[in-house]
Amino acid sequence: MASDPHDQPIPVPVTAAGREGLEALLRTPGRAVVALDFDGTLADIVPDPDQARAHPDAVPALAALAPQVAAVAVVTGRPAGVAVRYGGFAGVAGLEHLVVLGHYGAERWDAVSGIVHAPAEHPGVAAVRAELPGFLDAIGAWRGTWIEEKGRALAVHTRRADDPAAAFAALREPLAELAARHGLMVEPGRAVLELRPPGMDKGVALTEFLEERDAGAVLYAGDDLGDLAAFSAVEKRRADGLPGLLVCSGSAEVPELASRADLVLPGPGAVTAFLSQLAGALRG
Repeated sequence: MASDPHDQPIPVPVTAAGREGLEALLRTPGRAVVALDFDGTLADIVPDPDQARAHPDAVPALAALAPQVAAVAVVTGRPAGVAVRYGGFAGVAGLEHLVVLGHYGAERWDAVSGIVHAPAEHPGVAAVRAELPGFLDAIGAWRGTWIEEKGRALAVHTRRADDPAAAFAALREPLAELAARHGLMVEPGRAVLELRPPGMDKGVALTEFLEERDAGAVLYAGDDLGDLAAFSAVEKRRADGLPGLLVCSGSAEVPELASRADLVLPGPGAVTAFLSQLAGALRG
């Protein structure tokens, strides 16, 4: 009978900095912040983003780990409330102090209050929302390309197109020009181009959260290009003396992230197993 992966030894980071970050987390968990992306990290990537749900082991793993560390945060491009619903995070014992930083940190949900705090919508989002369908028709977007409404952002998905990579490449520059006309930016991802306001990214959100919690160590796990900013934030804090561990939820689609990670794990199932292993090690 195959052994339970949760009972296996904690994977060892391949870099010295990553090993130092893991050792600091295990040595002083009461000052450690664990921050995690949602899609592709805690939830499998699916063709329809509205059908994404946290991996079945994610909530139990987080609930076991959260009481033993300073803080656990989910940092996502999704609206905070959507991530809470799709993650099943509300009302879970052990996650009473979970924080979800949605829209790259522009929104915040705290489990302790159950309230989402968010600024007013950027006017450029409303303008692009009205213009985008006709814009895609005018430039002859590929069959299967579709728009996702994200509240404070809009995303154009190419995963269902006849040739997803060609559609992504062809749309990237025109969408960047459209976004710029309305004071927005384009965030590329895995077969998706997201048009959103500038000024906030996962690196900014993570840095502010680490300062808020006076972190003594940090673990960040992500899977996509949007997580590069958070990786850079951890690398900067490491240069300033804060131990940190960078985990990539492995994908051949995003080698840029995997090449900078201290530890590459093959998807959300392995990430949640890793979190459970950490919780078990901290319990002793």
